Amino acid sequence: MPFINALPGAIAQGLVWAIMAIGVYITFRILDIADLTVDGSFATGGAVLGIYVVNSDGSAGSIAVGMLLALLAGLVAGLVTGLIHTKLGIPPILAGILTQLILWSVNLTIMGGRANVSVNGNLYPVFIRILNSGDSIWKLVIVVGLIIALLYLFFGTELGSSIRATGNNLKMSRAQGINVNLNKVIGLMLSNGLVAVSGALLTQYQGFADINMGRGAIVIGLAAVVIGEAIFSKIVKNFALRLMAVSIGAVIYYIVYQFVISLGINTNLMKMLSAVVVAIFLGVPYLKKTHLDPILKARKEKKDASGGEDNA
Repeated sequence: MPFINALPGAIAQGLVWAIMAIGVYITFRILDIADLTVDGSFATGGAVLGIYVVNSDGSAGSIAVGMLLALLAGLVAGLVTGLIHTKLGIPPILAGILTQLILWSVNLTIMGGRANVSVNGNLYPVFIRILNSGDSIWKLVIVVGLIIALLYLFFGTELGSSIRATGNNLKMSRAQGINVNLNKVIGLMLSNGLVAVSGALLTQYQGFADINMGRGAIVIGLAAVVIGEAIFSKIVKNFALRLMAVSIGAVIYYIVYQFVISLGINTNLMKMLSAVVVAIFLGVPYLKKTHLDPILKARKEKKDASGGEDNA
């Protein structure tokens, strides 16, 4: 019963993190970049929304403005990572770490030097005041659906297609005259903008912004990506459906998370378990290619050879 009662909240929280997972998918799968900025930009979105709402009237309009500011802050974070990578020649993973460290100080400054900022009592119940209600879940489903639709339209444009080409084959894209550095910057900005929006929504969910709220976000995002791909890769080929699969992966992750909590397992182990799941899913294709496929190929060749001898 505790698990069933907590299920709506787990689904809603999964939908919040689904937006972050889509952002991770853009860099990890589309651009082929492991971007660690998200651990910082996630908290930046939450901090910006929290501080703005606390210092405003808490109306629907102020929440909308706060969400927009969170999006802009995420775009700037992605821009910084992109410029560090493309202009200074620093590998993207290190560029993301540097920006993440910068954002730690920036986030503390935004929150006035405090480790967390409460927004309870400052939120107007127009969007997601209580996330474990069915009404709020459908609102989040609509938001995630709109984001997927907009991304589908964007990546179908000439610019979006060139970004996808950049991640698919960097050298060929450069040879075709595509500005790959610009595409990397745009992709990183778009990714971290979505991550910051997810952080702003989580601030509304939990009622406060925290300096540590983005810690381990990249692991959760990757877990959602690999879970979605593992379950739907055989049947999902369309780009929009892939984004939907990633979103469902985030929801599945939080349902499993809630189930583990209901079993009484120490929640301190959850990030470790998430990392193990990601490692397994990412490692299985390599192990299959390097170990299983050669064995299956050898057996097939042996079988074909023995069949040929019998026929002779």
